[in-house]
Amino acid sequence: MTAPTKRNPLRDPRDKRMPRIAGPSGLVIFGVTGDLSRKKLMPAIYDLANRGLLPPGFALVGFARRDWADQDFMQVVHDAVKEHARTPFRQGVWDQLAEGIRFVQGTFDDDVAFDTLATTLSDLDRDRGTGGNHAFYLSVPPSAFTTVVNQLKRAGLATPPTDNPGQWRRVVIEKPFGHDLASAKQLNKTVNEVFPEESVFRIDHYLGKETVQNILALRFANQLYEPIWNANYVDHVQITMAEDIGLGGRAGYYDGIGAARDVIQNHLLQLLALTAMEEPVSFRPSDLRAEKVKVLSATRPVEPFDETTARGQYTGGWQGGQKVLGLLEEGGFAKDSVTETYAAITCEVNTRRWAGVPFYLRTGKRLGRRVTEVAVVFKRAPHLPFDDTATEELGQNALVVRVQPDEGVTMRFGSKVPGNTMEVRDVTMDFGYGHAFTESSPEAYERLLLDVLLGEPSLFPKNDEVELSWEILDPVLKHWAATGVPEKYKAGTWGPASADEMLARTGRHWRRP
Repeated sequence: MTAPTKRNPLRDPRDKRMPRIAGPSGLVIFGVTGDLSRKKLMPAIYDLANRGLLPPGFALVGFARRDWADQDFMQVVHDAVKEHARTPFRQGVWDQLAEGIRFVQGTFDDDVAFDTLATTLSDLDRDRGTGGNHAFYLSVPPSAFTTVVNQLKRAGLATPPTDNPGQWRRVVIEKPFGHDLASAKQLNKTVNEVFPEESVFRIDHYLGKETVQNILALRFANQLYEPIWNANYVDHVQITMAEDIGLGGRAGYYDGIGAARDVIQNHLLQLLALTAMEEPVSFRPSDLRAEKVKVLSATRPVEPFDETTARGQYTGGWQGGQKVLGLLEEGGFAKDSVTETYAAITCEVNTRRWAGVPFYLRTGKRLGRRVTEVAVVFKRAPHLPFDDTATEELGQNALVVRVQPDEGVTMRFGSKVPGNTMEVRDVTMDFGYGHAFTESSPEAYERLLLDVLLGEPSLFPKNDEVELSWEILDPVLKHWAATGVPEKYKAGTWGPASADEMLARTGRHWRRP
């Protein structure tokens, strides 16, 4: 009689604590010579391999116009990994990864190059055991999406063979997802004609950050916040993404796009959705996305836009002790460019939970410091049984999720100042990832690339989320296009005066992170 097999409870498929390892697969990167590939994608692939989360036979294929052999591309990946990888360099891990590195030379309209790519992937299936499972990462301008996906279709790479239903093909698309609602719809239509929606992964790297995912844990794993997470107690919400860098060298991408399209349409509206959504039935991707879609469907920009929005363009000044150029002095920008480098808008979420609570979204370049945060600011207590002098330094309670840097959560509340008199002043209580956990947080692209290979779509916006985001932003962009030019603001400050006036009209002010 055989002894009963012991069951490991951690092998329960519902248990999310065990790391999931990608099955046999490969990744093809178009636009492999760009900064994104060198600084983020290649290091992320190595870090996943170093953590044991990639299969031994994983393959990485680069596609570009450069006249490179496999060895040349391998050296580029090696140098990128040594310079930018998060985890320590280990020769054994690199040697195993390098065995699966290939390069295909060609342009996006070159039929022969895509036929060569098909042959290369077929050889990898045979030699490396990638099993016909391939993801295609489009790190290319949106104008090239149509050409690339149609070439993949023509070469027979977009769909797996019908006689092998276990194989998969997936496409990964980088932002921007169009430049307005009409172009986003056309882009979605073009991509979905080749790849079904469940095989399309739109990368928003902010959704791969630990602190963004922690918004869901903070809200739905704790009883503490739910009773006050509504219009009865919340005065307003501020969502900020500020950068202290300028746009030197990025004119080709940024000129004509601007801060609102670059950041508000994707990153900040996704943060708004996670902050304002109702609790999902489960954390299955379909249930999570359904709640985000409900929130975005209920979100509208507040009018009149002259009073509820602001835009600016940085001029020269001092930052970090160094003299810096203004946008119009940066190389590649037209001297009469009206591209905004600062954008702020006011949104309302027309649900019972959030009716009457303004959501202020702002982003900018060359601001006071680099910071991304979600600040839920609460109403003042309706009655304070203290003398006015005792509370004159007391502000509003706030819960602040710090997305970057110094990832964590801060609570601001009033406390008595030690002494013989009653004086109440703001204090903070702080949680930081760095000192609460011994394990360092993976880079966002590590999590997202692994999810692509696993076919886990929870952290990727669907086409309806993208289109709803454009529906929110489009009216503001059209108003700006018809009215004047961005207001100037000095580098190193916190944006144009109109942004401060925008909140001052309602008796509020921007947080100074």
